Amino acid sequence: MKKLWLGLGFSGITIIVIYGGWQWRKLEQSLPEIADISSYTRDGTLTIKAADGKIIQQTGPATREKIKLKNIPPTLIKAFIAIEDRRFYEHTGVDYQGIIRALINNLIARDVVQGGSTITQQLARMVFLDMEKTIWRKLREAMLAWKMEKELSKQEILELYLNIVYLGSGAYGVTDAAWVYFSKPISELTLTEMATLAGLPPAPSQYSPLVNQEAAKRRRNIVLAEMGKAGLISDKVIRMSITQPMTLQPSSPKRLIVEAPYFANYIQKELPKYVSPEILAAGGLTIETTLDRRWQEIGEKVIQEAVDIDGSRQGFDQAALVAMVPNTGEVKALVGGRDFVKSEFNRAIQAQRQPGSTFKSFVYAAAVAAGFAPTDGYRDMPLTVDGYQPKNYGKKYGGWRSMIDSLAYSVNVVAVQVLMDVGFEPVIKLAHDMGIQSEIKATYSMALGSWEVNLLELTNAYATLAAQGKYIPAHGIKRIINQNGEVIYESNFKSEQVLDKDSTAIVTWMLENVVKYGSGSSAYLYDRPVAGKTGTSEEARDLWFIGYIPQVATGVWLGNDNNDPTWGASSTAAYNWQLFMDEVVKDIAVEDFPEKPDFYDRKPTIEAKPVQPKWIKYGNIGPDGRDANEKND
Repeated sequence: MKKLWLGLGFSGITIIVIYGGWQWRKLEQSLPEIADISSYTRDGTLTIKAADGKIIQQTGPATREKIKLKNIPPTLIKAFIAIEDRRFYEHTGVDYQGIIRALINNLIARDVVQGGSTITQQLARMVFLDMEKTIWRKLREAMLAWKMEKELSKQEILELYLNIVYLGSGAYGVTDAAWVYFSKPISELTLTEMATLAGLPPAPSQYSPLVNQEAAKRRRNIVLAEMGKAGLISDKVIRMSITQPMTLQPSSPKRLIVEAPYFANYIQKELPKYVSPEILAAGGLTIETTLDRRWQEIGEKVIQEAVDIDGSRQGFDQAALVAMVPNTGEVKALVGGRDFVKSEFNRAIQAQRQPGSTFKSFVYAAAVAAGFAPTDGYRDMPLTVDGYQPKNYGKKYGGWRSMIDSLAYSVNVVAVQVLMDVGFEPVIKLAHDMGIQSEIKATYSMALGSWEVNLLELTNAYATLAAQGKYIPAHGIKRIINQNGEVIYESNFKSEQVLDKDSTAIVTWMLENVVKYGSGSSAYLYDRPVAGKTGTSEEARDLWFIGYIPQVATGVWLGNDNNDPTWGASSTAAYNWQLFMDEVVKDIAVEDFPEKPDFYDRKPTIEAKPVQPKWIKYGNIGPDGRDANEKND
């Protein structure tokens, strides 16, 4: 019987050991990979960066300013180690001596003055685990700590910990905390301020000096005492430091500061195109964008002054601007209004407005591609077609105009006749191919921009002209990175030749004349060629100028949110375009547009489909250049 019981006991122990080993192996295999922990971001966060890597917006519990360990004051590092993990450089993830010491000290003090978890364990918990208080979570925490110690250096662990540890009052990481509590960079912290920060991790909400100064001061003094026990500071320094008052200079967390808010708003609205709702909901994403912060700053200043100065004189209360690189489609600046705090409505992408005469460029581009010569002439006189009666600006007529002059001086009746000759369908298709995404219907008024578009798509379409007829979608997102540092989206747009190069060169030359001597002369840049077009909708409700140089396409819109008429002119939009571009081009080399080809004997690349009106009528011009049959007021 004794042998039987011994055998059963041995078998039981063997089974337990085997089962325990199997469970341990299973638990070990379930541990997450930590190779990419250096790029970790918390769940529920969203970080948007400009092209230069500077953060322009953060949402959720994110660290705004991460810092390299070599740039963190050594005294601050030692303060954290002294209070949180005195044997940090000696243990391999879990400090058994530290657990016993912390237990004894906490019993003596009748308070939690020391934690039993090492810095490595705390980091493992922050990154990979939740706050569930179970034996399995503690076991996984210990195993992760061992694994991290094997795969990361002590310096890497410290740097990660000091950058993401929550330190109360909305501050994540030591750099953010230095700003939130003391409004200073980390390099300027005093000893007592460093001790204050080092004392926060165990209970950041309780020890925050903005919540309870007395508790924060007591905790600070405990840190100073521990630094003394570790031989980091003398007794004299401790005595002097603990008598100092808790001096604070609070500031809002930098993660709440938003730079380029309208651009950031545009990026957030674009995200669902590239990632699933589940990934968006989980968060932890870093978005690398195309934003040029200098261009954005210039654009914001121009738009603000346009509304404040020109708007007060010409009756408009809002403005918007978009600037992009034609050959890549990258949006470099986007300003959706005068003040994001007062109005988050993004007029660059959300406002659908009539483009006015800016749409004529697509009519003439289709005509040129269909083989029409810019020198072809049309009657510039009162016109009625199928009951539709377009009128020129000022209701004046010139008798006869070439397409060149008609575009330069924005002659409405000629634009309608060109549309009739080339056809509705070719113009609509070309406009869509060049970047217009909004609906356009086949009407005579289409030639004068009666169908609504937004500023971004209109600028994108003009960028196609700047890119010699190659369309590439406007975009602001370059890469999307998840919380594990994995690239889950990277832009890879391909250009498409939607208008042949010869036709594009001719249209660009025609649009250069708009700026040289036509309605867009206010957009003139003294050192380089500019092509573009003004636009004014009915009763001057919308004032536009969309223009480009070979390297940049920019659009400007002025108007009122309630669609009230202004008493301004599109030349004001052209003037503000010039103010923006004059600053932007200072670091851009001068480049000429391609030379225009011969107007004649060109092979059409678009088939014209002329409109067959039911009836058409031309009027007479009086001595004053107006409709002779129309009475003057």
